[in-house]
Amino acid sequence: MARRIRRSTGPLDLRTQAILRAVIEEYVTSALPVGSHALVERYGLGVSSATVRNILAELELAGLLTHPHTSAGRIPTDEGYRWYVESIMDAALMPEIEQLMIRHQFGQVEYASEHWFRLAASTIASLTSNAGLATPAKPAAAHVRRIDLVAINERLASLVLVMREGALKQVLLTVDEGTSQETLTAVAATLNGIVDGRTAREIARAIARLPDDRPEIDLVRRVGERIVRTLQEYDTAAVEEVFSDGLLNVMGAPEFAHSDKLRRVFSALENRTYLGALVGDVAASGDVRVYIGHENIPADMREVALVLAPYGRAGSAVGVVGVLGPTRLAYPLAIGTVRFVSGLMNELVDHLYA
Repeated sequence: MARRIRRSTGPLDLRTQAILRAVIEEYVTSALPVGSHALVERYGLGVSSATVRNILAELELAGLLTHPHTSAGRIPTDEGYRWYVESIMDAALMPEIEQLMIRHQFGQVEYASEHWFRLAASTIASLTSNAGLATPAKPAAAHVRRIDLVAINERLASLVLVMREGALKQVLLTVDEGTSQETLTAVAATLNGIVDGRTAREIARAIARLPDDRPEIDLVRRVGERIVRTLQEYDTAAVEEVFSDGLLNVMGAPEFAHSDKLRRVFSALENRTYLGALVGDVAASGDVRVYIGHENIPADMREVALVLAPYGRAGSAVGVVGVLGPTRLAYPLAIGTVRFVSGLMNELVDHLYA
């Protein structure tokens, strides 16, 4: 589980808060260390450069700012970003005109299809100029909507499982030589009467109770057992698939130029155990969660931020949408975008369960 650092804004007076906020917003825009002279010129702080320098030094002692090498300018620390995120979290909303545009785009896409997840990732990437992420809503125990069996050759058939929650799984299975498509269609019809709306455990019990006098009963049992194993494997994985878009946006950030840092970041994300833990964490919160730098457990993700929001129905099916980028992230935009898109994804799940 990711560590979440909370820092109270209490010890900072209003002037110090304004200067810290100005440093963060300037650094997010420029990617360059921020000096006192630039702050006085651009932000109308109403104080001298000397006063700003003193406050910057105090903020550095407090662990909210640091300075790279011998530079006179400061940059935010992870703790500084955390303070900033906590200060803007509730006010980060997407403009209404953009909400209408995105809602229209989602309205053109078929329900319960991969297009929803791809559109969520691409929309988030486009609006935030970072990487967008989306995972399909996944239940603790999937329910089958229907199955199909299609002959490939004399010894192979394709088994397609369509889940009630919208996922689709396809596996190959061997059949006796000479098994016709007509036989496979009959077996699929028998199994659809058994599996509809049921979980792996429920299907296993139903298969065990099948009478021996049905035609093709051996094949029905074999296919049924394969359905159960496929469902069990699917249920075991906390995150089955991650849709992403906008990786080039992140590659263009100065933090990742001419290095393999980003490759290691996405290698870490491919370890679904960590992302699965985050899905549980985010789902439990019921709102946007932000993981900044060292708040991420994998060492390779210590230079990135994740902004994630849950969608779905707790106890039925839950997924996340989010932004991945450098810790130098435009947090208000990222939070507002992810919050709105997660609301649209909630509508998808409501449609599936209606």
